[in-house]
Amino acid sequence: MAHHHVAATPETIRLGIFEAAAAPVIEIESGDSVTLECLSGGPEVMPQDETAFPVPARLRAIHDAGLPRIGTHMLTGPVAVRGAEPGDMLEVRVDAVELASDWGYCGIRPLAGTVQEDFLDRFMSHIPVDRARGVCSLPWGPELELKPFFGIMGVSPPPSWGRLSSREPRAHGGNLDNRELVAGSKLFLPVFVPGANFSAGDGHGVQGDGEVCVNGLEMSLDGRFTLVLHKGGGATDPVLRHPVAETPTHWISMGMHEHLDMAMKQALREMIALICARSHLTREQAYQFCSLAVDFRVTQTVNGEKGIHGMLRKGLLF
Repeated sequence: MAHHHVAATPETIRLGIFEAAAAPVIEIESGDSVTLECLSGGPEVMPQDETAFPVPARLRAIHDAGLPRIGTHMLTGPVAVRGAEPGDMLEVRVDAVELASDWGYCGIRPLAGTVQEDFLDRFMSHIPVDRARGVCSLPWGPELELKPFFGIMGVSPPPSWGRLSSREPRAHGGNLDNRELVAGSKLFLPVFVPGANFSAGDGHGVQGDGEVCVNGLEMSLDGRFTLVLHKGGGATDPVLRHPVAETPTHWISMGMHEHLDMAMKQALREMIALICARSHLTREQAYQFCSLAVDFRVTQTVNGEKGIHGMLRKGLLF
């Protein structure tokens, strides 16, 4: 299978926008792989000290291009998969996630975050990254081991949804902020438009579940993805009404809703459907099994549509 490369340029980047009308920057065959250069950080979060934290020329070129902007994220793509149609399923294999800068940032901004009423002023930290050692050094002392992943992986939404901000995760994926989706994982997405039109961005060097202050370690990453088309069984399949993921150790269901209770119910219903589709269990047995053996975790609480993900360890059922 062929391998493709999409550089981060004003022609291949969209600023915080998901929409069905976005034209693909490249079309590939099912089973091909593609490397996407994914940048991070608008002008308002750039460091003042460029001796310690140099701003790459390719990032400045994006800032200077005057691109339309809704959300805060830089999305690379979209990548079309030849033959994909609404109702299909796109399997996104995360083959590699590479650190692409020597620093990242984590910020607090007014009117954002889980306890926004407690933090009324902007507070920005720029954080050095040691790529060779795979750690970052926090300004107040400790080092953290990096576990890089893409906060955003998604396809184009249905045409009827219009132009969406990248902030809210929805059935098309997008700003999932699921820290389990590191290299070696797979994400399964419903297809809503011809070509599926996959994009990625919002690189995180490390993040805790919840992403409570709005940011993880926001930084530029390069990702290598293999895109595999599955005909049928996509958006119309009750097992895949929403994104589902697989890691080397777990199956993962996801729920997104402005109310965390409803996100929990959605993640639970999706896990019950996943178990029933891939085992002999009845719905009642699957519901009980979720209570006995599935861990439900808070993905993020800061994107308008909050997230819950359920984790089923492999080998227990399938």
